[in-house]
Amino acid sequence: MSAQLNFPGSDDPDFQETQEWLDALEAVLEREGPERAHYLLEQLIAKARLSGAFIPFSANTEYVNTIPVHQETRCPGNMEYEERLRSWMRWNAMAMVVRANKKSPPDGGDLGGHIASFASLATMLGVGFNHFWHAEDENHGGDLLYLQGHVSPGIYARAFLEGRLTEDQLNNFRQEVDGKGLSSYPHPKLMPDFWQFPTVSMGLGPLMGIYQARFLKYLHARGICDTSQRKVWVFCGDGEMDEPESLGAIGMAAREKLDNLVFVVNCNLQRLDGPVRGNGKIIQELEGEFRGSGWNVLKVIWGGYWDELLARDKDGLMRKVMLEMVDGEYQNCKANDGAYVRKNFFGKHPKLLEMVARMTDEDIWRLNRGGHDPHKVHAAYDAAMKHEGQPTVILAKTVKGFGMGKVGQGKNTTHQQKKLDIQSIKEFRDRFNIPVSDDIIDDVPFYKPAEDSPEIKYLHERRKALGGYLPKRRREADEKLKVPGLDAFEAVLEPTKEGREISTTQAFVRVLTTLVRDKELGQRIVPIVPDEARTFGMEGMFRQLGIYSSQGQLYEPVDKDQVMYYREDKAGQILEEGINEAGAFSSWIAAATSYSTNNRVMIPFYIYYSMFGFQRVGDLAWAAGDMQARGFLLGGTAGRTTLNGEGLQHEDGHSHILSSTIPNCVSYDPTFAHELAVIIQHGLKRMVEDQENVFYYLTVMNENYAQPGLKKGTEEGIIKGMYVCRESALKKAGKKRVQLLGSGTILRESLEAAELLEKDWGVAADVWSVTSFTELRREGLDVERENMLHPEQKSKPSYVETLLSKTEGPIVASTDYMKLFADQIRPFMPKGREYKVLGTDGFGRSDFRSKLREHFEVNRHFVTVAALKALADQGDIPLSIVGEAIKKYGINPNKPNPAYA
Repeated sequence: MSAQLNFPGSDDPDFQETQEWLDALEAVLEREGPERAHYLLEQLIAKARLSGAFIPFSANTEYVNTIPVHQETRCPGNMEYEERLRSWMRWNAMAMVVRANKKSPPDGGDLGGHIASFASLATMLGVGFNHFWHAEDENHGGDLLYLQGHVSPGIYARAFLEGRLTEDQLNNFRQEVDGKGLSSYPHPKLMPDFWQFPTVSMGLGPLMGIYQARFLKYLHARGICDTSQRKVWVFCGDGEMDEPESLGAIGMAAREKLDNLVFVVNCNLQRLDGPVRGNGKIIQELEGEFRGSGWNVLKVIWGGYWDELLARDKDGLMRKVMLEMVDGEYQNCKANDGAYVRKNFFGKHPKLLEMVARMTDEDIWRLNRGGHDPHKVHAAYDAAMKHEGQPTVILAKTVKGFGMGKVGQGKNTTHQQKKLDIQSIKEFRDRFNIPVSDDIIDDVPFYKPAEDSPEIKYLHERRKALGGYLPKRRREADEKLKVPGLDAFEAVLEPTKEGREISTTQAFVRVLTTLVRDKELGQRIVPIVPDEARTFGMEGMFRQLGIYSSQGQLYEPVDKDQVMYYREDKAGQILEEGINEAGAFSSWIAAATSYSTNNRVMIPFYIYYSMFGFQRVGDLAWAAGDMQARGFLLGGTAGRTTLNGEGLQHEDGHSHILSSTIPNCVSYDPTFAHELAVIIQHGLKRMVEDQENVFYYLTVMNENYAQPGLKKGTEEGIIKGMYVCRESALKKAGKKRVQLLGSGTILRESLEAAELLEKDWGVAADVWSVTSFTELRREGLDVERENMLHPEQKSKPSYVETLLSKTEGPIVASTDYMKLFADQIRPFMPKGREYKVLGTDGFGRSDFRSKLREHFEVNRHFVTVAALKALADQGDIPLSIVGEAIKKYGINPNKPNPAYA
């Protein structure tokens, strides 16, 4: 007799007919297998739809485990040893947090920390570490683990038992300033030999993990390294799945058939403050999301103690109750006791109460969730490892705060639990059989058995069988690559021929073309664009390099007859990510950290509209800094007045302010092609040859103008951030002299202003190209700090002061960015010198460049007036001259302030 999914008394109008259909299906399953049964069901649905019946698709299955008991692979490990090891890790993780928060520094305050998340995940992590996750060795590139940030105490507790971390380090959890402690969450910057990926900024781990898996496929397809055995495992909380980034790229993962990717969603049903879906079922919701997107979905809901009850559920009544109960009810069940579960779960129907009549409350309380059953978890992991053609998501049901007793298990407050009273600590000890006596338990001591204990020996044996210890991070790639000299970029170092004009965006494409043709570096260049290659003049690379596609090109492109047609290729070099800055940035991160994750130096160049860079994906950019990324970001059509036709949401006047907040992001705003080449070549040397942990942000423009070419001897100034690019020809100006500073496209307005100052007003003007106000500020702050901490030594001048102290006159800086950008270097001006700043504060708008520069008061006329006003303020010229200039250039002194207009 087949299992009845309905039962007499339900809303079925013809129970007998339904049962006949179910019996027929059962016969097919037994005699011909599930594939045949699935085919017949699909044919029945198709027939019904062709006949006009509306049968909507459902991606959901019953609220039971996906893998039936008879198909489970049993965990081959020593379950007694593994349970004891898990218990000791739970204790040490708890002790680490509690001990840290027992400290009372003079200024007060708690260090925080989390106990409940690892408590829910300990079994799933243990099974992975003991049986599945391979470290890098000579035969395997190593699996990559994106671990939930809040479970870091548990990861440290495992490393402590392995001997990788000391008790002193555990005692300094979240106390990092003196260099002894452990970072609060996974931070590669702070623990460069341990953590690989920062994941506690929720949502970024899932997104980065997807693109990391795709990048492994890309490396393999291009023959750069063998990644065929490697898996990317991404652990997320069910509450974390509300982040748009968590689910934002799951469609791409299915489309790319990323069978090297496994998501494990820890469904403990609780967010930080309360239920994830108190009125619904998060596992069912996520099942629909992932299966509907094309993923292989494995639900691990019920542990082995439920197997017998489910086998006895012949009429499907228990399954029906399981499906109808909402998560808020399930949370209550685990926050109470067996008697509560008997009444509020089994009590939903007399037959269910009868089913458990011979079970004690303790027996009922022992009924476990799937995420806490090592055999169920092992079966799911094993199935995920063997599945081909799709990414897999494992939806594992757990209890937040598992084992934390009345103060923590399943409570809304459990996420914030970082202190336990002595009674709770004793209950925790007893629950997990920790050999800590009452006379020392007040200290909450760490527990570690002898190295020759069977459990510790087992722990080491399991990791030895899997290639070594995880997590583990590589600081540098073993390979040494040589960067081409500056002369390789001759095409953009020479002045443009008379009558020829190019933009710095065009210059960048020429530099990139040179690099992809380089014999040593060419194959390691990763051009990345978010569906704007034609905007940036990169379409010529489509045919030359090909766009990476796991399927190749299954169609004939519509522009096949053109020289620069759209070519997709299984071994394509370009990553063209569509209208998707977050995805493109995640691809960039995967390439920019490849030296560490893959032992292969890759050099990503990601070019995008600058307005859609740091402003849109700033959290990812900060994560890139934490991950010690190395590569180039290029903000195209940068500046508030350069992208003249696009308007408010496209015009960037602040990306350099945002990039300056990331300590290892080196930012430049070059004006000329030769400056761009010098900066890129120097950046390559730092990141590739010297393996320095920095990444570069460069802004480029689409405005065409003549390029002056490199003047020998200016290379150092270009790199440091400032050099003189025009010295005044006036020799008899007397005190009427000014210094004009400019960057990006507005430097050219400063150059024109210098001509006006000399021609119209007899004022000598020297012009400085400032390639990086940000780097000048950083150098100035370094010098300022050095002087403060060494008061008895002779003070050193900053680079800015060294250069400008040799000049005369007030200083006027003009950029296409907010005034704050150039204002960064105000503290380093020579004493007594006037410093005026012009910038583009305010919302952008659409118009011609000349009108925009007039509107934002950064054109040549405003630069001239600012210089004259500075001279007048110093008493070098009468104020009436400033008024004459305002009239001469047709400036309306009563126009609204563009910062607010």
